[in-house]
Amino acid sequence: MYDLQSLREMVEKEGFTCAIAKGKKLFTSTSRGVRPLLDLIESGEDFRGGIAADKIVGKAAALLYAHMGKGEVYACVLGEGGLAVLRGHNISVQFGMLTERIINRAGTDICPMERVCETLTDPVEAYIAIRKRADELATDRHGNHK
Repeated sequence: MYDLQSLREMVEKEGFTCAIAKGKKLFTSTSRGVRPLLDLIESGEDFRGGIAADKIVGKAAALLYAHMGKGEVYACVLGEGGLAVLRGHNISVQFGMLTERIINRAGTDICPMERVCETLTDPVEAYIAIRKRADELATDRHGNHK
């Protein structure tokens, strides 16, 4: 059995970007952004009611956690939009640092996944929009997979 503290240590000390558990089942990833959450959703594994620790949770990630039916989430860095979503879906939340918004990796603008979710509130609609945007970002303008 995993608890939130053990998952938090995996993220903060062992180099994982997220760790998600339900009972004895454990999912970990070192992939960045929302990629691990998309991978887990697409795997078909049922982690409903489970717990998660994540490096960065903005509105996009929070909507994906709501879509997966998480019971509790710890975020090292939590965006205000993510906090609102988690609370709005009755997901218990703890965090290390709260920030106004999640920015892109270059530090020049809002995260592209946050931009996609700015006006979305439904977790299923958000999943579809995030999945589509992730596919677009993975393909350059010539149709080549990055």
